[in-house]
Amino acid sequence: MRAAFLPGGSRVELREVPDPVPGHGQVLLAVRASTICGSDLRAIYREHLGEGPEAYQGVVGGHEPAGRVVAVGTGVHRIGVGDRVVVYHISGCGQCDECRRGYQISCTGAGRAAYGWQRDGGHADLLLAEERDLLVLPEQLSFLDGAVVACGFGTAYEALCRVGVSGRDRVLVTGLGPVGCAVGLLAKALGSPLVVGTDPSPARRALALQLGAVDEAVAGADDELDALLDGPGGGAEVAVDCSGNGRGQLTALRHTRRWGRAALVGEGGQLAVDVSEVLIHRQLTVHGSWVTSTGRMSELLTDLARWDLHPERLVTDTFGIEDAARAYEVADAAAGGKVGITWPDVPGA
Repeated sequence: MRAAFLPGGSRVELREVPDPVPGHGQVLLAVRASTICGSDLRAIYREHLGEGPEAYQGVVGGHEPAGRVVAVGTGVHRIGVGDRVVVYHISGCGQCDECRRGYQISCTGAGRAAYGWQRDGGHADLLLAEERDLLVLPEQLSFLDGAVVACGFGTAYEALCRVGVSGRDRVLVTGLGPVGCAVGLLAKALGSPLVVGTDPSPARRALALQLGAVDEAVAGADDELDALLDGPGGGAEVAVDCSGNGRGQLTALRHTRRWGRAALVGEGGQLAVDVSEVLIHRQLTVHGSWVTSTGRMSELLTDLARWDLHPERLVTDTFGIEDAARAYEVADAAAGGKVGITWPDVPGA
């Protein structure tokens, strides 16, 4: 099979490797869509920066895959050949408290391995996955929908559930990349009457407005946000930072209204904040939110089908596996939306 590896230095290596064979409890997928995450760019593609959970171990890249099951190993009962599935991108030990709660992302066991980081991921014709890591994709959703859910939409949904967004809440989103746009789309689906987004990139602001992810998009200056959110001392009931930088994180906190709720989602950044002035005296509730659980992701897939909301609308560019290097170049330029690697769906192939 063809598989894309990320050796660092902003390079992609396409190699021919043996087809995997499923063992006990394992499932073999014909990958149909595998999208590129900002974390892949930040910590693997440009250079290998990660340690611990983010350490790249020279495996096939891609942690946002969806596909069709073509073979199963012994001991597999829930998933069958022909099923359309999404891969939850962390394979946990299955025994620690976090895994038992469904939050394999936070697995504390020695067996934790992320697809595309410590075990082979979805940038290949075939993917070997554990049955426990698979979620059935509703027929109303495409493979590309499923791939976008596998990390980005799942992360956005978790954050909004943590802060309990409802029709009472205006939402501020700082950082209008794919995850920020997902937050906006989901906040609207959950009833928010106003979503305001900030991003220094005019192209990303324009795309967020075009996608209907936000109602207003500004660069993020205090006076711009004050004008939209009740003036100085006002703010949104809910803020979600997806920027991953200190300036965006501080903007989110400073423009959350008194007694409001905020979630920090964007990875990276150094945040310097006057704790008394910004957090304590304004009675804020702040959540650190890292991806999601298998339970929440399953709930989200059901909701998306019911809402007729298709995450693939965030995808602006798709490429075949043979053009994986170009796909990463486009994703790294950060001029558009989500970038996907796709395959034609041929059942049984």
